[in-house]
Amino acid sequence: MPAPTNTLKAALKRGETQIGCWASLADPYATEVLSTADFDWILIDVEHSPNDLRTIMRQLQVLEGKRANAVVRLPMGEDWLIKQVLDIGAQSLLIPMVESADQARDLVRATRYPPNGIRGSGAAIARASMFNTHDNYIKTADAEICLIVQVESRAGLTVLDDILATEGIDGIFIGPSDLAVDMGYHGDTSQPEVRDAIKDALERISATGKAAGIISMNDKDAQEYAEWGANLLAVGADILMLATAARNAMALWRPRTDR
Repeated sequence: MPAPTNTLKAALKRGETQIGCWASLADPYATEVLSTADFDWILIDVEHSPNDLRTIMRQLQVLEGKRANAVVRLPMGEDWLIKQVLDIGAQSLLIPMVESADQARDLVRATRYPPNGIRGSGAAIARASMFNTHDNYIKTADAEICLIVQVESRAGLTVLDDILATEGIDGIFIGPSDLAVDMGYHGDTSQPEVRDAIKDALERISATGKAAGIISMNDKDAQEYAEWGANLLAVGADILMLATAARNAMALWRPRTDR
């Protein structure tokens, strides 16, 4: 039995727009709730959320068989961490702060078995192969890995074409807030210079046929990003959804009780 088909990777290859949501609460129950909204993908965030290997695995488990494909964003592109996350069943990764083609090539190698990479061959005892029930896992796993790299600095944009040309990279995700910080605007993505940089990047990525990714909680901005070529589009985050709903409820009721 081969490795499971990565339906997110297949959809992106067909050029289909995939709408996603950030899972930042680091809890499988909350991520399962998100899955009922029928997002195309849900990002398990490890960069800015208190996830560890076991909470990542439990969220992969609750998303299995759901419409929403799991994407794991690691805090860095370390070989050992990539190996562990792939072994617990992740097939789609988002790696932040990529700023060179060499870095992108190293990430590709970390996700592939020899001779194409350096991934350790321990699949027989790993959840990724369903504990060796997928007996052809090692032969077929490489083709089902979806590797998205995050470009979120001026240095990364300078070499965007080189990163795009890296074989094995399935797409590039623009980090708008970090980019705005790096450009000197303290995270303000509404600045014309930032918007121009985002538009140019998304259009260039989309023109190559690779996935063009970005996140926005603002519907107007998200729609513009889609028009500029974004087809891996995150439109929400669980923490912000919860916080907004809670604050709105209390904003409605506080005046009624403070009379």
